[in-house]
Amino acid sequence: APVVLVQSIELKAAACVWWQILYKFTVCVHQFDQKRRRREAIAAATSLTEALVDHLNVGVAQAYVNQRKLDHEVKTLQVQAGQFAKQTAQWITMVEGFNQALKEIGDVENWARSIEMDMRTIATALEYVHKGHLQAASS
Repeated sequence: APVVLVQSIELKAAACVWWQILYKFTVCVHQFDQKRRRREAIAAATSLTEALVDHLNVGVAQAYVNQRKLDHEVKTLQVQAGQFAKQTAQWITMVEGFNQALKEIGDVENWARSIEMDMRTIATALEYVHKGHLQAASS
């Protein structure tokens, strides 16, 4: 009976050691699985982050291209506006010159009428004087 008892104790000790080894193995497998899942989660998060950054970079690049186009258009419009302002100033100068010429023509026309009236007055006076001399000479 003591041999059976010793064998039973040894068997129980071996079973206990076996359960400890199995437990440690299970813990190790679980820890390994957790580390593997953590690495996979980190890799997936990194991949997602890179995809999001790439997508954002495409949008940013397009916005940059659009901004450059807008800057070019603004510069073109500024140049055209400057040219238009110069042309408008030239037109205004031409119109003012034309108005001044019209005024001068009007002034010359008035001067000519004034001279014409003066000449008629003088002609009438000369005719009157001439007729008066003719009548005095005939009498």
